[in-house]
Amino acid sequence: MDIKDTLLAAIEEAAKAAIADGVFPEAQLPNIILEVPPKKEMGDFATNFAMQSAKAFRMNPRKIAEEVTGRINGDWLEHVEIAGPGFINFFLKANVLYDGLKAIMDRGESFGQLPKKDMKPVQVEYVSANPTGPLHVGHGRGAAAGSALVNVMRAAGYPVTSEYYINDAGNQINNLALSVDHRYLELLGKATEDTFPENGYHGADIIDTAQRIIKKDGDKYLNMSEEERLNIFKELALKEKLAALKEDLAAFNCEFDVWYSERTLHPDKVKAAIEALQKNGKIYEEGGALWLKSTDYGDDKDRVVIRDNGVPTYLAADIAYHKDKFERGFGKLINIWGADHHGYICRVKAAMSALGYNADDLDVLLLQMVRLLRGGELVKLSKRTGQTVTLAELIEEVGTDAARYFFIMRSMDSQLDFDLDLAKSKSNENPVYYIQYAHARICSIFRQAEETGLKVTDGVELSLLKDETEIDIINKLQEYEEEIERAAAEYAPQRIARYAYELAGKFHSFYNQCRILGVDDKLAEARLALVTVTAHTIRHALGILGVSAPEKM
Repeated sequence: MDIKDTLLAAIEEAAKAAIADGVFPEAQLPNIILEVPPKKEMGDFATNFAMQSAKAFRMNPRKIAEEVTGRINGDWLEHVEIAGPGFINFFLKANVLYDGLKAIMDRGESFGQLPKKDMKPVQVEYVSANPTGPLHVGHGRGAAAGSALVNVMRAAGYPVTSEYYINDAGNQINNLALSVDHRYLELLGKATEDTFPENGYHGADIIDTAQRIIKKDGDKYLNMSEEERLNIFKELALKEKLAALKEDLAAFNCEFDVWYSERTLHPDKVKAAIEALQKNGKIYEEGGALWLKSTDYGDDKDRVVIRDNGVPTYLAADIAYHKDKFERGFGKLINIWGADHHGYICRVKAAMSALGYNADDLDVLLLQMVRLLRGGELVKLSKRTGQTVTLAELIEEVGTDAARYFFIMRSMDSQLDFDLDLAKSKSNENPVYYIQYAHARICSIFRQAEETGLKVTDGVELSLLKDETEIDIINKLQEYEEEIERAAAEYAPQRIARYAYELAGKFHSFYNQCRILGVDDKLAEARLALVTVTAHTIRHALGILGVSAPEKM
């Protein structure tokens, strides 16, 4: 148990003791919150527990604070102060701080990896863009945020599987085949632009696909029937687009455990899902179509799942897909969707409830829009194609590290203004550069220390670390695993981005204030120990974000 857990337990025990003594009435204790105060003179930790519990205990907060603090004691506590309307400020003994740092040092490379949780596996499904063209910057935000969420949940001990749902069935794939077919015919002089399919894809990548087909096979498909040609082009284009999509994601440090094909749902799993709903009395027929009684679960209207022509809707496939997820043994499903899917959440949750699952076991996170800015001006279109800026183009311009950090540093549910100029700048104003430079600086210190023979021994005297900047780093390091736990529980990987930035800032302040080499050997050793742990923590946090930690810059 670390010092924060010890302190939380002490507050809870003191409150329960006051209840047992009859000083406080029987009441449900609120969730106790501990924070590090903004100023050192306000203590090492502070809590607003007294204000939180004032209503439940029907008592003045300061009186609550007095009763609680009077029942707390421990060899780790220097003293306690009550401030303002009832804040409780805790001042820890100096050895507690150094013991905490020593415990982190003893953890070595395992610091930042929490114990495995005993629970059903969690599935995170994200990106899942139609394989009909290149990924754009919006998909990039989903890829960065989704993979960082998977990483932080794994660090927090959750059993997590990442999954990409390949939309390889339905009209979008038919339209892909039609688009490639038309470009193929057009390049061979057998079609014109004015007959391009109404719902076709106009991207330059479609022309590239058609050109590659011609380069490899020439005009051999001209003699086939349109149906035969479309079936061949559908498979060729799908295979090519999916391979390109996987390549872009790999270049973006985004890997998936499972690539799940929508085609595998048809027809058996879709049919089984509809039959299960019918068995539960949640499907009715009207106008020759089958309808889900989604209004029973809060939807604004019932939804068609099988059209009057017998063809399943997209919703039917999604119902079968989510049913299959639960049947695979996942206890929690997390989907990351674009904000334009907001209205779709209720109907999928309704279907899960209708199937007998707990709809609360499905969480849908909505990803807001990304606006690219260059020179303060909005960038809407690709310079290369005149269409939407692709993820590959963004990586080419600013690099994977900057792109990932900028995508993750804001909450998924907030609109993101992505400043291309800032992302490319090599200055402290660029947050990812600022963090990476801290790590590179520490690596430079390691190289210099090695040249002088300085190293950390088992007898390192951590109590020599007394400068305010050193204490700030130690306190920040001791927050790291709690940040991981909260980021995972709240689906908020941006917390790790912010933490890494703040830790880097504290290191830069220390670096400007304190020398490591050229001071007393024991102090130099203690400071080297401190920056060793700092480097690991920065590297670990950047790893969660999918960002590299360079040793030289």
